[in-house]
Amino acid sequence: MQRLIDAYFNSVRAFRKLAASEKAFQQELMLLALALPLGWFVSISWRGYALLIGAVLLLIMVEVLNTGIEAACDAFSREFNVDIQLAKDCGSLAVLISVLIVAGVWGIAIIERITGLPI
Repeated sequence: MQRLIDAYFNSVRAFRKLAASEKAFQQELMLLALALPLGWFVSISWRGYALLIGAVLLLIMVEVLNTGIEAACDAFSREFNVDIQLAKDCGSLAVLISVLIVAGVWGIAIIERITGLPI
């Protein structure tokens, strides 16, 4: 049980650090704050709402992992290194893919809401 408690406090520390200093994380938290009420009006079911919010949470999770990769790479070396560049670029690509997932999920939900037809 102590491990779970320690993990919780570690997570809270990371959340505070990212919320205070990482612009992308701050923007995604704002997106989540907007998505929570907006998703209620866009979705046509509880499952749809969960999918809309889940997609935004997935984006936030990938951003957190990307930030962790960047921090680990920077801790190793700040000098240019092809392998470090690849690691950072892959993290950035993962965030981009997550953004596309969010856009697709929300786009489909909006089309469903406008047309009244489930896609």
